[in-house]
Amino acid sequence: MSVTSIRLEPGGQQFAADPGQSILEAALAAGITLPYGCRDGACGACKGSVLAGSVDHGRARADTLSDAERSAGKALFCCAVPLGDVVIEGRVAAGVADIPVRKLPARVQRLERAAADVMVMTLKLPANDRFVFLPGQYIDLLLAGGKRRSYSIASSPSREGEIELHIRKLEGGVFSTQAFETLQEKDILRFEGPLGTTFLRGDSARPILMVGGGTGFAPLQAMVETLLENESPRPVHLYVGARTRDGLYRDELARRFAAASRTLRYVPVLSEATPDCAWNGRTGLVHLAALADLPDLSGFEAYVCGAPAMVDAARRDFAAAGLADDAFFADAFTTAAN
Repeated sequence: MSVTSIRLEPGGQQFAADPGQSILEAALAAGITLPYGCRDGACGACKGSVLAGSVDHGRARADTLSDAERSAGKALFCCAVPLGDVVIEGRVAAGVADIPVRKLPARVQRLERAAADVMVMTLKLPANDRFVFLPGQYIDLLLAGGKRRSYSIASSPSREGEIELHIRKLEGGVFSTQAFETLQEKDILRFEGPLGTTFLRGDSARPILMVGGGTGFAPLQAMVETLLENESPRPVHLYVGARTRDGLYRDELARRFAAASRTLRYVPVLSEATPDCAWNGRTGLVHLAALADLPDLSGFEAYVCGAPAMVDAARRDFAAAGLADDAFFADAFTTAAN
């Protein structure tokens, strides 16, 4: 079985890809952590350039990788399969290379119905086995039949011995149906992690814009908890969007965060507020509410988590507002259906 040679520039790291293996898969197998998020071609975190050779773009989405970008040699490394030897340009994600990805068992410790369609699940980790991760990363739950479901870790790393996940109920969802209907406390699950390169950059002093839609609040919760615990002086603007008031399932917690900090500002936004909501707060698209308050994002760092359409719009509009390419970190929440 022949393998393909891949060279990463700048730096000149060389690694191999098996037939049908994506560039990202090959890099991770070789111990090279390229930036990535959803691994489904939706978030764009793994976008880079193919300097020499060609690739099959596979399932890359047109709204994440345009025809013009493909013609210019851009590729989503989570989808791109090399068609022979290639040279690519990308950056190695600093900060995660030394954190091992592991498979572990965990016991369901608590199940809390936070909203009609959101379950907050706390997993108890094996005793005397410290699970290391960075705030913003996620895990894959390992299900029967080789299936996986990805969930962001909502708790900060300081909560040793347990991790918190936010599970949105989806019609026909393999795990979400189980979480809402049959899962019990003390049940045992297995997971793999930590995964993803969208994590809080602790070595930066830039002000932070956080935008979350729905359960996209989960990784932002972990980041905010970490910043508060460390008494970070960085200004943080936290915008959380939902369709209706019930969708702000952690509104009270976010308000407590803001009340406990002189540097954190919290703004909830509803896109489909109804008279029943009795809502007198902000309305519309959550990322546009952020731009209305912060029209100049030069010098900022942005973390955006939620539906792919929201992530795409934020990436485009934040760049137009001056946000640097290397200051946009996103986690697009895709489902098995899309």
